[in-house]
Amino acid sequence: MFDQLLSVFLKFPCEFCNRPVSFSRRSDCSKDMLRDRNTPDRLCEYCYNRLLSNRSPDVDRLKLFQAQSTFAWGRYDGQVKRAIALMKYDRQLKMGEILGTLLGEAWLKSKLVEQYPKTTVVPIPMYHQKQKSRGFNQAEIIASSFCRATGYRLNNRALIRVKDTAAMFNLASLSARAKNLEGAIELGVRLPKYPVLLIDDIYTTGTTIKEATKVFQAKKIKVIGVAVVAKAGLRN
Repeated sequence: MFDQLLSVFLKFPCEFCNRPVSFSRRSDCSKDMLRDRNTPDRLCEYCYNRLLSNRSPDVDRLKLFQAQSTFAWGRYDGQVKRAIALMKYDRQLKMGEILGTLLGEAWLKSKLVEQYPKTTVVPIPMYHQKQKSRGFNQAEIIASSFCRATGYRLNNRALIRVKDTAAMFNLASLSARAKNLEGAIELGVRLPKYPVLLIDDIYTTGTTIKEATKVFQAKKIKVIGVAVVAKAGLRN
């Protein structure tokens, strides 16, 4: 009866296509998720399934990309690519919360949560002037929902970006990207208590992750890896 009432009164537009969606759309939807409007239930069945079509088939383990441990929920393609663009450039922050929830649910279903029960989640920082202009840091939006799903502690003050670097897509070589980020990230005002899991939206060459990891390792702070919504170039 409770779910039936919700399906009648609590309808809202799908974040992708604006079709009406009710909280009781999916049978696996718990009452906690019904109360949280930041869950994947803000998508209609069609758009939700399209988003899942870009999920990695072996998302239950950390992969090594260029000697970095990376947990990628899916491929940077199709509906996932569109979702990230809507979040970053159209300011649809709910999309970031949905992606963070999906990433957190995938982490919970993996054995990694048992391997790393006490973990500090640190989003990749954005230069303060750029964040002020955009109004938010997409990695922090994703990390916040990831922590709500996993129960991990969020620390968004562990790292700061002290240089306004050039856009990475304008730099073709790995050496140019590394030089661009050299010295751009520093420790913040609150050091993490537990081993660190970095969070970002997209993994491309891993240059930013490597720089952030180096900053922590210089202070002997363990980094277990990075969890991202999507990995560029990932294939089934």
